[in-house]
Amino acid sequence: MDAAVRSVSSAWVKGIVELFQNFPLDVPALFLEAGLQFESLNDHDARFPPERISALWDLAIAGTNRPDIGLAMPDVVHPASLDSVAYVMLTCPHLLRGLERFLRYLRIVSDAADIALHEEEGGYALTIALEGGGRDVPRARIEFVVVTILNICRWLSGRDMRPLAVDFPYSPPADLGPYHRAFHCPLQFDAPIHKLHFSTADLMAPLPMANPELAAMYDRMAWDHLKRIGGGKASNRIRELVIRRLPDGDPLRADIAREMCLGERTLQRRLQEEGTSFHELVDDIRRELAQNYLTQSDAAISQITYLLGFGDQSAFFRACKRWFDKAPGDYRKCARNSR
Repeated sequence: MDAAVRSVSSAWVKGIVELFQNFPLDVPALFLEAGLQFESLNDHDARFPPERISALWDLAIAGTNRPDIGLAMPDVVHPASLDSVAYVMLTCPHLLRGLERFLRYLRIVSDAADIALHEEEGGYALTIALEGGGRDVPRARIEFVVVTILNICRWLSGRDMRPLAVDFPYSPPADLGPYHRAFHCPLQFDAPIHKLHFSTADLMAPLPMANPELAAMYDRMAWDHLKRIGGGKASNRIRELVIRRLPDGDPLRADIAREMCLGERTLQRRLQEEGTSFHELVDDIRRELAQNYLTQSDAAISQITYLLGFGDQSAFFRACKRWFDKAPGDYRKCARNSR
């Protein structure tokens, strides 16, 4: 899958602008310098390239001298950033269903984000990675995503919900104050990937605005929106399911087809109509995730091997030689030296 065609919705970018406008920044000028059209924010269907969004964050960091700008306003909620998805989540019976719906319609908000929900001992974990479009993803950009998702969960539940822990794939910064103010929970650095850990009780608590009739209506609206932007492709739904299953090993086409209530032949035919195959799609997903893990985190090679679903490190090494013409460690070193 070509990362160059990925994009971020104008609704999400408006949330970033709301944050930047609280600082002495000339936001329209930042847009111009980042190669973005500020006027496009008025277009509900406008989409922005992820590499330009990263450039925008880099300029804001330089202009404020705040590497932690993504966490600068931890109590501000941006439900409008999720566009129609926020309404679907708001009317779900509980937060777990809301997060599942969020993942189902994630492409409305951004198809430059790889987010997955995993059940784990004691609760659930939401993993978050961003596509850089060939450019390094600033920490502030992804930290803004993490804290925004958490704050929307708090807004939906009507409670000061606190995660069990939050993971960050880098060493702890000198000043942990912004992180403690944003998350109010244990922080775990040098982790494989950004991750929010939630208790089962928090995710299963009833939502105050739960309404099955409205939920069904908003669900149809979100699905129509998804189809309108081309996000209703079978490959996008398969991609989400594959990412969720990767840590368990090689995703099986039969399992994915069963979860989509399709026959294997139907699934394969739909992928062929979109110019790909199940094997090619899984390989593309692994390549993109490997690139993110190796360039955006300090995760050990053994951890990345597990996250990508390879049986052993030798299989991961062979894949990296095929994708990047380099071993994983060499690829990571070259990426860091080029920064």
